[in-house]
Amino acid sequence: MTRFVGTKVEFGADTDEFAFNIDARALPLIHADTRLNDLLLKYCEAALADRKGDKSQLRTRVENAISSVLPHGRVLVNDVARSLAMSERTLARKLSDEGLNFTEILQQLRRDLAVRYLDDRKLHVSKIAWLLGFHEVSAFTRWTGKTPRQMRTAAAF
Repeated sequence: MTRFVGTKVEFGADTDEFAFNIDARALPLIHADTRLNDLLLKYCEAALADRKGDKSQLRTRVENAISSVLPHGRVLVNDVARSLAMSERTLARKLSDEGLNFTEILQQLRRDLAVRYLDDRKLHVSKIAWLLGFHEVSAFTRWTGKTPRQMRTAAAF
């Protein structure tokens, strides 16, 4: 693993992360999936545009942080807080001051994206589950109470 990433790798750490030199931003992404990136950006922007214009700036920042990690598995509040350069307690306090909480923001964003994704008949339901952060389609079903196919069919009418 050290040879693969070019530096020492620490296993069993509290978080899974890579720290890159600031100059790494200028490097090309050799295996970047531009189609997937374009698709994700399109859906995220559309979902956010449909939201009320009176959203707080903090909520928008939290949603942006969530949307970037959503397809990769569990979205953890401490990871999102760290990406926003604050502690988990500070994030919770600031959200609470605005009458918000992290779980509600996550669930609402997931619902908005689910509706968008299900509207696109070209997207396979397993890909939709993955884009929403579920490892299996069955997790999507437990979350909504319906299979993605049932939700897609209901939305068509």
